[in-house]
Amino acid sequence: MDVLITNLGLLINATLIATPPLLFAGLGSCFSERSGVVNIGIEGMMTIGAFTGAVASLYTGNGWAAFLIGGLAGALLGIIHAVVCISFHADQTIAGTAINFLGTGLSLFLCKALFDNSSDTPSHDPSAALPKIFNGVFETGSFGYNVLNVYGVAYLVFVLALVCWFVFYKTKFGSHLRAVGEHPEACESIGIDVYKVRYACVILSGFLAGLGGAFVTLATVNQFRPAVIVGQGFIAIAAVIFGKFTPQGTTFACLLFGLCSGIKSLASMSNAVSPNLISMIPYVVTIVALILFVGRANAPAANGKPFVKAR
Repeated sequence: MDVLITNLGLLINATLIATPPLLFAGLGSCFSERSGVVNIGIEGMMTIGAFTGAVASLYTGNGWAAFLIGGLAGALLGIIHAVVCISFHADQTIAGTAINFLGTGLSLFLCKALFDNSSDTPSHDPSAALPKIFNGVFETGSFGYNVLNVYGVAYLVFVLALVCWFVFYKTKFGSHLRAVGEHPEACESIGIDVYKVRYACVILSGFLAGLGGAFVTLATVNQFRPAVIVGQGFIAIAAVIFGKFTPQGTTFACLLFGLCSGIKSLASMSNAVSPNLISMIPYVVTIVALILFVGRANAPAANGKPFVKAR
């Protein structure tokens, strides 16, 4: 019984580590997609956030400051995506693909330029990471230690999900962003600035994706490496589709995918199954979820369609 409780605690702990980056990025994607702008550049935004967060932690020694700086780096790519897609009416899928290449390539270029041609940043000091809550309260290895002695951001992101739900369905801005994703021409006719709403949503999606990337290098690992994001941005996009483009649905989907990553982490401790097969678990579940639910997810009517203001 004690072994079962211990393993349950470890699984919850692994889930709470794997879910936040997906949920930050997924909530950001919700804002962009519901406003009518496809953003598949989430992976690149997470990567630049991961790199910037790692570097900022080395120079500032402050985990919270590095976390926010990582978000701002993601927002910068969000601005680029917004300008190209909203003002210049570019193909949003191609622009998002370019953002993925830009985020990854720029991170590697800057990393090699700053750290003697190394593709990895130096490991930052534990004091420069994000702080844990209840540190030292529970005995190491106990159920309470595994569940509660985690990074505070791991719980804060669920509060953020609740805030996003409130913004979406209980505020004037939320009603505007949902409206411009469905009928932008009608919104313009009643005085809603479609460009302004979409700009705000796309930049916010970049900021949240950057926070997700920064969480990885400030909590999950202690440095930036080229493969540190490894497809998490695309899993977050799948979670948004699975969650029917809603904050609450995205939260549930990210928890599911985070749980799969947690199972992968625990299963990898045993040599009974090939590590290559174990590593496939989150991605296989993602593909299955898309196959089963993508047809039931109703994307906003104007999603991916450039909007041109009437002159």
